[in-house]
Amino acid sequence: MYEFDVVIVEDESGGYVAYVPTLPGCHTQGDTLQELMDNVKEAVELYLETLSEEEKQELLRQRVVGIQKVKTLA
Repeated sequence: MYEFDVVIVEDESGGYVAYVPTLPGCHTQGDTLQELMDNVKEAVELYLETLSEEEKQELLRQRVVGIQKVKTLA
């Protein structure tokens, strides 16, 4: 059993978008949070199918430690 952190943001056109930071390029969307989480689970499972055991272990060592907001004047 694997466990991953997921970042969820509201989509500007409605619904939600999710990113899995430890799996580069692994993202999905859904109209509701439940649909989104179902889609994230499927996206992660499909992503993991493409990896070797060594690659999985390397990615699993990475940890999300937080999300911060940064303000700029630009």
